[in-house]
Amino acid sequence: MSDETPAASQTLADKHQELPYDSLLLVSFGGPEGPDDVIPFLENVLRGKNVPRERMLEVAEHYQKFGGVSPINQQNRELLEAIKAELSSHGIDLPVYWGNRNWKPLFADTLQQMKDDGCKRSLAFFTSMFSCYSGCRQYRENIIEAREAVGPDAPLVEKVRMGFNHPSFIDAICDGVRHSLAELGVGADQAKVLYTAHSIPNSMSDNCDYVKQLTDTAGLISSQLGVTDWELVYQSRSGPPQQPWLEPDICDRIETLDEASKLSHVVIVPIGFISDHMEVLYDLDDEAATLCKERGIQMSRAATVGVHPSFVGMIRELVQERIGQLDQRRAMGDLGPWHDVCPVDCCTYTPRRPPPRT
Repeated sequence: MSDETPAASQTLADKHQELPYDSLLLVSFGGPEGPDDVIPFLENVLRGKNVPRERMLEVAEHYQKFGGVSPINQQNRELLEAIKAELSSHGIDLPVYWGNRNWKPLFADTLQQMKDDGCKRSLAFFTSMFSCYSGCRQYRENIIEAREAVGPDAPLVEKVRMGFNHPSFIDAICDGVRHSLAELGVGADQAKVLYTAHSIPNSMSDNCDYVKQLTDTAGLISSQLGVTDWELVYQSRSGPPQQPWLEPDICDRIETLDEASKLSHVVIVPIGFISDHMEVLYDLDDEAATLCKERGIQMSRAATVGVHPSFVGMIRELVQERIGQLDQRRAMGDLGPWHDVCPVDCCTYTPRRPPPRT
């Protein structure tokens, strides 16, 4: 089965099951690379979503504060090269492509290039590590639309499993937390550790395992490092204020904790992000850092996994699983290795419109 509607998925899988995988697609969000890109990029991101325009313009200012450039595209270029080198060093002969949902290179353009290069059946690695509509199913829908735009003989695309509890992913994050603890000069049992991820609407969360997976990842990291005081928090919410989103917000939680019992040292760990894109730079390195400074809290933000060798090695292992080179599907914790093929109803989401104001 592939990432298609159920009937079409089975038909395509039957048609292509005899074909070997011949490529790997790096699937990501995309980001603006100059001031003139910011508004068109955000309009792509928010198309069809109930987000007030004033909120969009507010977010646009976040990007303009950094010259209108999100670091995500450059970081994906670096990850692309790291994956190519990792596959090559293990004798895996798969060309690696890159496509984005919201900015160049867009999925349709990448799939057209793959088709022109003769690709028929591709694996895909999503740079979103946790399951929810916007982090998994929507990407699959985007790829279906891109395949339809490319037309006949567009390559079939099948995703590898989510690696949120893969030992190598956990190891890569742990390295960042260790560095932050050392930076603060405290032990793992002496700092408040806040694991953070992008907030999503409660109605989206209700239909997926996002919170379960995030909690599992945070617990695995804490157990491995001996962290005793930790919480899962959220950031970067959007949408109308009447719509419930996952809470607590990281800045609200820091204020509450500090008021209840004076905080001395805080480590912020952005487990929901694999690279330092805008939500990390603005919401954590700017807003949260400023809040902590104002309150006299010593704060360190742990590095995202980026091109950490363990993380890149995990991607290679997930590919090896699917091409038949690995029998063991490594995973930590109680949830076990996630599914390779998403169930038909996996991560479904229909936005709930807020009631009209009276």
